[in-house]
Amino acid sequence: MSLLIQLKDEMKNAMRAKDKLRLGVIRMALSAVKQAEIDHDTEATDENIIAVLTKMVKQRKESIAMYKDGGRDELADKEAAEVKALEDFLPQALSNDEIALLIKQAITDSGAASMADMGKVMAILKPKMQGRADMGAVSGQVRAALNA
Repeated sequence: MSLLIQLKDEMKNAMRAKDKLRLGVIRMALSAVKQAEIDHDTEATDENIIAVLTKMVKQRKESIAMYKDGGRDELADKEAAEVKALEDFLPQALSNDEIALLIKQAITDSGAASMADMGKVMAILKPKMQGRADMGAVSGQVRAALNA
């Protein structure tokens, strides 16, 4: 089942269950997916939807940090609940060992020898890890591996 159909089915389930928070999050996600379709003039594929959901999760995690710094714990809790609802639609997160293995394999496959080849490595990793790992952290690990 495609992710778009899954989102729409879960929206119906949230309506039936009268789960306002989850319903709001799913509607927001569907709206963001539709906006991305319009902006990029593409169809909503699972890859595109995962990219949109990943971006939404990242934005909420940044908001949580800002709300906690500002002493607004109730808003941070609401954002954390939204992150949890969004993560239900993302693929299983990769473990640190899996990430390290994929990085090592990508470096070998690309023939990367220095930091100048980092783009090649990241181009190989991004499709494999999108939505399953924090790409900022992965980038740091790739940089460390190439500098070693």
